[in-house]
Amino acid sequence: MRDAAEFDAFYSASVQRVLGHLYAMIGNRAEAEDAVAEAYARAWDGWTAVRECDSPEAWVRRVAYRVAVSAWRKTVNRLRAHRRDACAQRVDAVSVDHVAVVTALRRISAEQRRAVVLHHLVGLSVAEIAAEVGTNENTVKTRLARGRRALAAHLTEPEYHGVDERARP
Repeated sequence: MRDAAEFDAFYSASVQRVLGHLYAMIGNRAEAEDAVAEAYARAWDGWTAVRECDSPEAWVRRVAYRVAVSAWRKTVNRLRAHRRDACAQRVDAVSVDHVAVVTALRRISAEQRRAVVLHHLVGLSVAEIAAEVGTNENTVKTRLARGRRALAAHLTEPEYHGVDERARP
């Protein structure tokens, strides 16, 4: 228990200074807090060696800075990899029909939308949908029928066909 009390005293006496130093070095308080927390956790894990250092506070500050730099490097590398992969991928344009279907799906109830998507887009049977949703097959059939009717009403609106009702003869 002597080690825990000694570490607690060290932590209490130094954490604000270390946090202030690291915040000043990296400029982001949240990242500084995360790095300092990690550094103190590592200090606790190796407390018997850390307390023997000339300056345990300097050890924690150095580790916290390295943790912050490492996190920054990981983020930069992740972004570079994402950009590299994104540039190499071919993305098909979204069709007008796709936009119309998604918009229509948003206009129907959540239960109907789930049944329609699971059945028509995912390819599940009525029995599989009933099992996944936790209801009976008749409820799924009702939701599908009502969902199809609601979708049809939204998809037959003239705005989705590029036709202006006023222009019709």
